[in-house]
Amino acid sequence: MTSPAPDAPARRSAVLLVGMSVGEAVRRDELLRTAASHRASIAFLQQADPSLSAELTRLADAGTESVVLVGVRLVASGPAQSWLRRIAAYWWRERAGHRPELLVATRLADSPEAVAAVAAVTRPITGEEPGLTSAAWEDVTGHRHQVLVCRGPRCTAMGAEEGLRALVQALTEHGLGDDDVLVTQTGCQFPCNQAPVASVQPDDVWYGSVDPAAAGRIVTEHLAGGRPVESHRLPRRRREQTGHHGG
Repeated sequence: MTSPAPDAPARRSAVLLVGMSVGEAVRRDELLRTAASHRASIAFLQQADPSLSAELTRLADAGTESVVLVGVRLVASGPAQSWLRRIAAYWWRERAGHRPELLVATRLADSPEAVAAVAAVTRPITGEEPGLTSAAWEDVTGHRHQVLVCRGPRCTAMGAEEGLRALVQALTEHGLGDDDVLVTQTGCQFPCNQAPVASVQPDDVWYGSVDPAAAGRIVTEHLAGGRPVESHRLPRRRREQTGHHGG
């Protein structure tokens, strides 16, 4: 058996933990600690830097030959694992020059402790993955309400994740889907002292202290019943616009 030459270059590989949702963006420090324990780097699918595409470009430019991508979702909702493959495959197809082998974990890690087991089962990117478009995504949904759930730092610290989970569960129990109520997680919406905050549009109704019980009431009484929940409603002071008339 012939041993490899002593000066043969070692195969360079990397592990990349990818935050799937805004929830991981606001828990960046936790994701960084997890990455450090696995000698990995981090990227985000949305709402934070570095983006997945930017980090893959950095690794490729450094000559990395193989990258294992592990999607991490620590919160109740967010893009499905298929989106990790879609974005990675798009980058791989569009990349000019050196392209590392991309191996994508077949499921998402839902906790830091799950990363090692999830990273052990992967599938390679082949270039034949679905693209970034679909006929189903052509039009704006027909929703009558959009709920904007603040996931800024204070709202997240005060329990926005639990309120979001209760909101989604209550919508499901009432049979309300995206064509009824579109739920969107956002960055800071203010007022931070009323955290966790959510707003319902186009009604222009703002809510504070949205814990799981309040989230359930917002669905039952406002989104399904048509009556805002006054006990959690925040005052909304709108600045009057002044018109400017030409001479």
